[in-house]
Amino acid sequence: MAKAAAAKSSTKRKSKRSASERIAQSPFDLPEIPLHQVIDPSGKAVGVLPKTDRALRLRMYRTMQLIRLLDERMMILQRQGRIGFYGACTGQEAAPVGTVAALEDRDWIFPALREGVTMLYRGFDLETYVCQVFGNSGDVLKGRQMPSHYASKSVNVVSWGSCIGTQIPQAVGAAMAAKYKKDDVVAAAFMGDGATSEGDFHTALNFAGVFQVPALFLCQNNHWSISIPTAKQTASRTIAEKAVAYGLPYARVDGNDVLAVYGAVKEARERAARGEGATFLELLTYRIGAHSSSDDPRVYRDEAEVEVWKARDPLARYRKFLIEEGDLSAKEDERQRTELNETVLEAVKRAEARPLPPAESLFDDVYAERPWHLEAQRTELLEHLASHPKKER
Repeated sequence: MAKAAAAKSSTKRKSKRSASERIAQSPFDLPEIPLHQVIDPSGKAVGVLPKTDRALRLRMYRTMQLIRLLDERMMILQRQGRIGFYGACTGQEAAPVGTVAALEDRDWIFPALREGVTMLYRGFDLETYVCQVFGNSGDVLKGRQMPSHYASKSVNVVSWGSCIGTQIPQAVGAAMAAKYKKDDVVAAAFMGDGATSEGDFHTALNFAGVFQVPALFLCQNNHWSISIPTAKQTASRTIAEKAVAYGLPYARVDGNDVLAVYGAVKEARERAARGEGATFLELLTYRIGAHSSSDDPRVYRDEAEVEVWKARDPLARYRKFLIEEGDLSAKEDERQRTELNETVLEAVKRAEARPLPPAESLFDDVYAERPWHLEAQRTELLEHLASHPKKER
């Protein structure tokens, strides 16, 4: 019996060691995920170019250039105290522009902080867009959202909140509705790398995987979750492979390569529209500036790292490619930059001149028909304002 017990104990120890070894190796069983790239940082084509025409290529470039100039101007306004807050997209322009260009205009976009710019690609009025930052009467949201929290039903871009990741399950809900209605629209949810460590992310991807909804998950991995580097907020080797647990196809894409983003999103969008379910894309990019105007990255980030990524600037890379391909000349580029800068300055000038939303607009949009108690409060407010002239307030 003693020998039998010893043999059994030995077998159990071997079994435990074997299992332990397998568990230790399991995170590394996945093959290396290649980085999909079409244009390298020098502007040379290094991969298969997606099918595009010159008009589309130049439209994407124009939008990227507009975003860069707008961000520069709005950050100046914030430092001057003329607006309260701003979240720039500097260094990340290729990801949202390549994505929106690959989507259909009828598709729904659920943005995070830096993807409101997709509205401009879809033709949203620039002055009205800037009014949102001022929160004045020209803002379609009536000044009810923080600056840089853009949205408009007219271009199918959904309002979002500052709570990280909440837009992801909302996008899945919209995609599920489209599936029920047999509508071939797609819901695209943007997120940062930090959002993939939130519960909403896991809930959303699990639901999308189980029910095969027509959704796209687009993670802009810019290496920083505000002040926390990616390596300190997730133990995952890559962000892309998080999709494996939910049965979703995935890819890593050079997020500073607008054509690589366009091609990957186009393919994923077509797959979703065919009823084949969601796709997760990790768009590898970098936040050149601060997280927002309230942040100073010099406190937590080595400037040498920033310089490395500046050399991979998506706007400069794409400009070189377009000039090399003959789509654009240096002279045309300079002329467009001048025109766009004037357009931005004029839009800011007109937007800043708009008055604040009227106080009584507080009671609008709460119900389809205003109930008696809100009507009474509105009347009381108007009477109070009438009895207290502006100079006394």
